[in-house]
This record gives sequence, C-alpha cells and structure tokens, in this order.
Amino acid sequence: MITSFETLGLRPELLRAVDESGYTQPTPIQARAIPILLEQRDVLGQAQTGTGKTAAFALPMLHQLDMQASGVQGLVLTPTRELALQVSNAIYRYGRYSGVQVLPVYGGQPYTRQTRRLERGVHIVVGTPGRTLDLIRQKALDLHTVRYLVLDEADEMLKMGFIDDVEAILSETSTSRQTALFSATLPEPIRRLADKYMHNPTPITIDDQTRTVPQTEQRYYRLEESSKVAAVTRLLEVEDIKSALIFARTKVGAAQLSETLLARGYTAEALHGDMSQVARESVLRRFRQGQVTLLVATDVVARGLDIQDVSHVINFDMPYDAEDYVHRIGRTGRAGRSGVAITFVTPREQRRLRSIEAFTRQPMTRATLPTVAEVQARREERFKIHLDSFISAGNLENELSLLAELVSAGYATTDIAAAAIRMARAGELQRPIDEIREIADHRDASGAKRTRKSRHTTTAHTADRARPPRQARHEPGMVRLALDLGRAHGIRPGDVVGAIASEAGIPGRGIGAIDIHQYQTFVDVKERHADQVLQNMQRSTLRGQTVTLVRADH
Repeated sequence: MITSFETLGLRPELLRAVDESGYTQPTPIQARAIPILLEQRDVLGQAQTGTGKTAAFALPMLHQLDMQASGVQGLVLTPTRELALQVSNAIYRYGRYSGVQVLPVYGGQPYTRQTRRLERGVHIVVGTPGRTLDLIRQKALDLHTVRYLVLDEADEMLKMGFIDDVEAILSETSTSRQTALFSATLPEPIRRLADKYMHNPTPITIDDQTRTVPQTEQRYYRLEESSKVAAVTRLLEVEDIKSALIFARTKVGAAQLSETLLARGYTAEALHGDMSQVARESVLRRFRQGQVTLLVATDVVARGLDIQDVSHVINFDMPYDAEDYVHRIGRTGRAGRSGVAITFVTPREQRRLRSIEAFTRQPMTRATLPTVAEVQARREERFKIHLDSFISAGNLENELSLLAELVSAGYATTDIAAAAIRMARAGELQRPIDEIREIADHRDASGAKRTRKSRHTTTAHTADRARPPRQARHEPGMVRLALDLGRAHGIRPGDVVGAIASEAGIPGRGIGAIDIHQYQTFVDVKERHADQVLQNMQRSTLRGQTVTLVRADH
C-alpha cells in the first residue's frame, strides 16, 4: 500500500509543494491514478467530489511538462467557471516551484484578457467548454500541441449539454495525447465518449460499495413544503454548524431563502447564476473567511467549489437526480473529516428518496426535528456559556460600578439582572420558532406502516392529504398538476390562473379545472403546456408565498 507521496515518483519540486500544502498521504484516487498517469496511460476514473481528484490528474500533468517547449501542453475541461478557477489555482499551487503558467478561461471575462495571456504563452489551460471552443474558433487557442488532456466532472458536462462542445474540442487535439476522464458517475454517454476518444483507458473506481463519503452522516426530515423555512431555522438553532452549504432548486429560491435567513439574524448569502462573476467571487471569499456562515446556492454554481471545512450540507430542496445528491453532499466530509448531510423530503418526494438510497447504496437516517422546548433550551445554554465567558474574563469594573449606582437608586439586584438578560437576548425575537407540519411514519404492532399527523397538523389537512386528486376526471388532452398551497393560504382560482398564465406564458384557455383544497390545489392544464408550466414555475409565489408545482400523479 502506498503511504506517502514520496513513493509515487514525482519530481522533488512537486513533492515540496504538496508537503507545503499540508498533504502527507495520498487519497485512494491519487494513490491509484498517479502511477498510471506517470506511465503516460489513459485513466477513466470514478470518484465522488472531495476525494482529491484534482491532485490526481494535476501532479502527473505537471511532472510531464516540458518547460522549454512552446504552445499549450495541458488542457483541463470543467463544467463551470467556479471549478475552472479552483482547478487552475490548485495546479498553480502544486507547480509554483516549477514556474508553470496556468490560464483559466471561462465566460463572464473579457476575451481580450484571455487572448493576451495566450499570446504571451501558457503551459496549461483550464476552461469551460463554451469559452474554450470560442477561443479555438477565434484562432486564439491552438490545441495541436496539447499532450495531456483532462475531462473533469464529465457527468455534469453531459447534464449541462456540453458534450457536443467537448467532442468538438477533442477533435482539435492530437490523437496521440494522453487523456484522463474523472466523474462521480459514469452514465452510458460518458462511456461512449471514453470509447471514442481514449486509448484503452485503465478504469479506476473508488468506494465502489457506496457512492457517498462514509464520514458524512446522512439524515432526512419528512415534512410539508410550507414548513421548510421553520425546519431549517430550528436546525440552525440546535446543530453545531461551523459553515453550511444550503441547496435550493432555483435562483429565485436561493435568493429568497438567503434573504429570509438574513432577516432572522443569520449571516447568509446567496450564490446563483444571475450574479456577476465578481459578485460570486466576493461571496465565496467572505464564506471561506468565515464572515458568512450560510451559503445558499443552486447546483450549477456550487459545482466544484473549493471550500474547506463545510460542516453541514442542507438539501432545502431535494435534488431531482441521485447524481446531483452525490455531488451536493460531497461538499462536506472531505479529506477524512466528518460532515453532516441533511435532506428535507416532502410526502410526494418519498419515492425519490428511495431511488437516491438505492443509487448511493447507503440509507439515510430518518430524524425528528427539534421541538420548541429543545430550541429554547439550546438558546438558554448558549446564553449561559456566553455569560460565563464574560465573567471568567473579568475586567468588569465599569459594569460593577454601574450596578452599584443602580442598587443605590433603589433597584433590586435580581430585577437588574433579569432586565439585563432580556436586553442581551433581544436578538432572539427576530427568530420566531414557527410551527412545523412534520409527517411522522410509524409502524403498528403488526409491522404495517401507518402515517400519523404531527400535533400541528389540522384535521382539515389530514383529510386533504387522504383525498385523491381525482385524476380520472381529466378532460382529454389535460394533465393534472398539484400546488402545495390551498384555502388556508388564501388561494383563489384567479390567483392560480394569473400565476400560470403570466409566469409560464401560456394562454388562459390552456388552463382547465381548478380544485382548491384546504392545504393544496389541483389544476388541469393542456398536455402540450405541462412541461412548460412545470419548468417556469419551479419556485414561484402565490400571494407572497413560495409554491411548489408538481404532476399530481408523481
């Protein structure tokens, strides 16, 4: 077994950089991939995020660079600009004693800045497929000298529709190049790409039994959509969170949630695709420096973020795909450290939960949300610890003098202390402990599963959930959709029609029957409009309330 980087055969200047980076022992993917890549053989690697893939391909690339040769020798393709920046920074860090010149290329930056760097000469280019292909077509980037090519997060490039661009880029390189492909999952299109463009690659699979990091504690909470904000704030109160990455499904949802958390006194910021690159980098810098504790992000921008010591990942919105789940929770439990992955599951998402567990081959633990009493007890515990630190530190002469004045003025010491405590804890008033409609599954004596409503769930809501959506009453050519808001939320038929017609951009005649229940609403839309409505209303609002829209039969 390889126990140190020294046994891998890397150049001394690379070993020095690795040592100064704080790494003493290679991870499994590094231990297996580096020797093969040093032999100039292709590698098809499957390993989840956080296992050290970057060093696994970067160190052999740097080892094989000819510092006297001209032209671009190494090319790394990544799905997002955040990952491109992360990888280029890592390569520069590992190669700082080799004099390597690395250039990240991605959209959102002026072309001139990148073309000028290319004119001056660089050894390695790290880029997103779109910008890389643009530079090739502008004749600013010549890949015929590339000897070492890496496809990083290949499954994500497939999902984002970049595979055609990737193939166009590969066709611009020499067929004699060495290729390394790394991916958390290997769907059939990725395997076909490998068969077409790689030379007898050596397959490497890490953690074949489970696709998630074993150090990560995985648990889920089953609750209603409308209770998610209340649930996440309770968890923020009682969990020992150093920093957390919270995933929302859409850009609007990420922005709304970060604003809600900020209003409740948490240091939270959003990270989504509508932000400029400068703004995104500024947010990431504050998060890395600990100025921001909670980062609310969408999947695309969070891909490949170089963030250390994320204690918690919270899936505020459950991912659609099991692969996305693997990528999300790979942000915690990195490099041998422990982490916690929390997922909110609504009743309609139970089947998706089971598919994720089947894919990862690792069950999630069902957990119960903290009670109001537990949140209040934790607040008091934190206050006592904070108070004790002030008392232990001493230097309270001014405060004791003021206390003596107040006592002399006739105030009782206990009244002064009680009033001071209330003032010190005034900030808690902006964090209300809202009620939660949590769905609790139990098994009776026979072992059959039954569902019991929480004490905050009303009888009307229970009847609402038990009542079928009457799918058989559809008119021909209509699809029934379900919204998680109803009469209890003030929803009226005009609200539903107006929201769908305006936000989804379909004519009013494309909307059929509307059936409003106490806590949910069913609406029929013409089948040809269904996908358009679902896509455009993933995280919309009705009467100022976030609404989730799904197919009623899913």
